[in-house]
Amino acid sequence: MNPFVWKVRVYWEDTDAGGVVYHSRYLNFFERARTEWLRSLGVDQLKLAEEENVLFAIRHMDIGFEQAARLDDELDVTVHSVDTGGVRMTFSQDMTRCSDGQLVASAELTAVSLKADSFKPTRMPKWIRAAIDEN
Repeated sequence: MNPFVWKVRVYWEDTDAGGVVYHSRYLNFFERARTEWLRSLGVDQLKLAEEENVLFAIRHMDIGFEQAARLDDELDVTVHSVDTGGVRMTFSQDMTRCSDGQLVASAELTAVSLKADSFKPTRMPKWIRAAIDEN
């Protein structure tokens, strides 16, 4: 799979008093990249929940913080190494600073597909697995 890349700019609201990205914001940046990756595959998560009764939830995440991102940095956030199963997807993600190519953070995570009305595990729709496998 070619990595999906989503760009994000660090704003004041993302930083602490020293202009360094607050640790929880990295989660937001990773989440937005995954959402945009799904959107690029034709997955509208709202329609998926409403029409197919399926949603995705993060089950596990490991994050490594390598260098601080700072106010006004532009970051490339990737989604790569996606592996799909019946209910689970595992991802690797990286965040690099565009100005110098330095790795800022990386994440390994597992997402699961759930029934939207009961939050019980359910198989991922085949058309989503096929779209992932094609990329």
